[in-house]
Amino acid sequence: MTTMTTETTPVRFDTKIAVVLREDLPTWQRLNVTAFLVSGLGSELPEVIGEPYADADGTAYLPMFRQPVLVFEGTKETLTAAHTRALARALPRAVFTSDLFATGNDRDNRAAVRAVPKDQLDLVGFAVYGPRNAVDKVLKGARMHP
Repeated sequence: MTTMTTETTPVRFDTKIAVVLREDLPTWQRLNVTAFLVSGLGSELPEVIGEPYADADGTAYLPMFRQPVLVFEGTKETLTAAHTRALARALPRAVFTSDLFATGNDRDNRAAVRAVPKDQLDLVGFAVYGPRNAVDKVLKGARMHP
């Protein structure tokens, strides 16, 4: 039996894009960290990017993710545990550590992360992409961002 899809049929993705933020970040930092993290996924995983946009006048716009980005929050311990699970599953991920708030450029950002072993990173956020069920297991203990 073939399932017919229409323009009104909800789209269900086999994959998930998720960002997990530490719950104690001020709002401006949550927004900044989220933007940085998802840029890493988009640059390395071309399958997450949709087609370019255009308005009715033909003005071109950049393509965006082809699926929603779900944002979660949790304690420092929740992020550390989720990060460990993402590493164990070898899922594509991006990290943002507290040290990056004190740097002012990409070179210094990379050096700040490189200076700390993975199990000692002071994570304030990370993004993860992969099969929906695997990402759900990684996010265990995190809650949807309000």
